[in-house]
Amino acid sequence: MAILWSQEKDGNRYEVRTAGNSVRLYRNGIFHSQYNPQQPISGQVWDLLFLPALFLPLENIKRVLVLGVGGGAVIKQLETFFSPKHITGVELDATHIKIAKRFFGVRGKGVELIQADAKDWVENYNGVGFDLIIDDIFMDQDGEPVRAIEASSDWHSALHKLLSSCGVLVMNYPSLKELKKCAYFKDQKIKKYYSASFSFSAPYNENKVAAHFRIPVEAADFNANLANHALLGKAQYQAKMRYKLRKM
Repeated sequence: MAILWSQEKDGNRYEVRTAGNSVRLYRNGIFHSQYNPQQPISGQVWDLLFLPALFLPLENIKRVLVLGVGGGAVIKQLETFFSPKHITGVELDATHIKIAKRFFGVRGKGVELIQADAKDWVENYNGVGFDLIIDDIFMDQDGEPVRAIEASSDWHSALHKLLSSCGVLVMNYPSLKELKKCAYFKDQKIKKYYSASFSFSAPYNENKVAAHFRIPVEAADFNANLANHALLGKAQYQAKMRYKLRKM
């Protein structure tokens, strides 16, 4: 593994490393993003952030909101496999945005990166709803990544307001314990927002990714759309996928 670029700024150390054809972002030694344009399926947590979109017809994913861009790996995956018309990425760390543009190639028509506090941005947004919202907002705490915004009833409600009528909300949690603490399991009002919810996990990390759908969906929808996808249905991609799907 080689260090391609590094910088000390505002008490943080940023490193962009290469491992084969992969580009990786580290901040303070914590692994934040990885993308390989020749192998866009990584078998890691970033796959779990976009896979829930496969519950819906491909043409339904037109507008996407990514909260917590990091290096932008999931944005590149969404461009490769779904080609949404518009992706908005909100990221607090301005250096992450620069890295995403320079080293991960997150730029171009249809992609808007905004440097802002995600909570403030969501609460002040007044525009067209999003078909897919990905909440991947993490911060460093004692050398470990933790959620930066508690998955409270207020936060769930704020995100729900930004969903389109057939939208899906995807939320990343560092562990099953953290997932079980979220408002979805404690507040019946939040649970009633959704017609179906599923969790995704991968064998090489502890993260649990929750996907909440405004319309009824079943695992059979996911499996059929995955098998019929022009790219993801190919054996070369199927062999790289490492995920477990469960109904919540």
